[in-house]
Amino acid sequence: MAEDRAAKSAQIDLVVFSSLFPSAARPGAGLFIRERMFRVAQHRPLAVVSPQPWFPGQSLIRMLRPGYRPQAPALEIQQGIRVYHPRFLSVPGLLRWLDGWSIALSSFLLLRRLKADGARLIDAHFTFPDGEAAIRLGRWLGLPVTITLRGTEVPHSRNPALRPRLSRTLRAAARVFSVSDSLRRLAIELGAAAEKTEVVGNGVDTALFHQVDRSAARSRYGIPGNAQVLVSVGALVERKGMHRVIDCLPALVERHPDLHYLIVGGASPEGDNRADLAAQVARLGLADRVHFLGALPPDELKWPLSAADVFVLATRNEGWANVFLEAMACGLPVVTTDVGGNAEVVCRSELGTVVPFGDTASLQLALEAALDKDWDRSAILGYARANQWDRRVAQLMNAFDAILHARAGQPELAAK
Repeated sequence: MAEDRAAKSAQIDLVVFSSLFPSAARPGAGLFIRERMFRVAQHRPLAVVSPQPWFPGQSLIRMLRPGYRPQAPALEIQQGIRVYHPRFLSVPGLLRWLDGWSIALSSFLLLRRLKADGARLIDAHFTFPDGEAAIRLGRWLGLPVTITLRGTEVPHSRNPALRPRLSRTLRAAARVFSVSDSLRRLAIELGAAAEKTEVVGNGVDTALFHQVDRSAARSRYGIPGNAQVLVSVGALVERKGMHRVIDCLPALVERHPDLHYLIVGGASPEGDNRADLAAQVARLGLADRVHFLGALPPDELKWPLSAADVFVLATRNEGWANVFLEAMACGLPVVTTDVGGNAEVVCRSELGTVVPFGDTASLQLALEAALDKDWDRSAILGYARANQWDRRVAQLMNAFDAILHARAGQPELAAK
């Protein structure tokens, strides 16, 4: 009986393919992918393949940088789903243009085994290098591939060496999803057939993100009950722009003397500028107003969000920032920059304000206005509830079904 159950659990239909995925080594990586695809798993059995970069001697680097490339176990079971972490050769700073090939080669035998377990479709996230590797694997194994654009494609498309590779990858995909319409337009610009593209935005789990008592939330972080509070959530890297918000604080404090700023986040593979941010705060004399809360698990984020009045993210690049909906689910208006899909999420004035990127004066004025405004919190909450995950999952299921149904009518391909 136990063997029968094990055999049944091994049968899958879909392989989720992304080097960015939560693991025991990096629990906060790619949570937005897991949120989406584990909900798909309630309708379609799947396994996850999350290749991890490796090279001989990287353990020596960890002696100097303990958090460098933490290695996930070869196999994890997350919520009953198999998550594989094959290692691929990747020398830091060298030959990164070969990562697509390296990922594909290192994952081939695993993908072939998963195909034997029933896999009929590869669902890749990020066009390079993951999508490029997935297209190769799909070609070698005779499996269709879908690719989701999530924002890294914007800077990659400006790289003359990478742009043609993005184009080849997107043209070869059976379906191209994007988390925002701006990314869908980029995919078409890069050569994806318009009829094969589709926007599937991120959603929000309102059972996880919801308002809690404001007084209790502020007490949790030592924030006075009468304070006005800004909050940002994101990795402590230049792209997320916490330093841009800090630059605005001295002028904001003149009009809002009880202002505090909560920063939730920690290091990421992009880097860690916590020390620079702390130095900036000290230089501006804001040490008693800026609170670094560190990285928090998703089930704790409702506390700093409920403690705040306004959410702000002065980001340089985004696809579809899930954190906007998470903040809105806690009743917060959003102030952010006009990059990527931000204006598609903060799409109405009752939800917040979108300002030009790099315009400090506009950011400061928007924050002043947001702190002064009497927001219709019920409208903000209603928008978040209208963007829960169920709609996104139904859309994905329809797309996957269409691909597999079309393929079932082409026996010469299905037999490969």
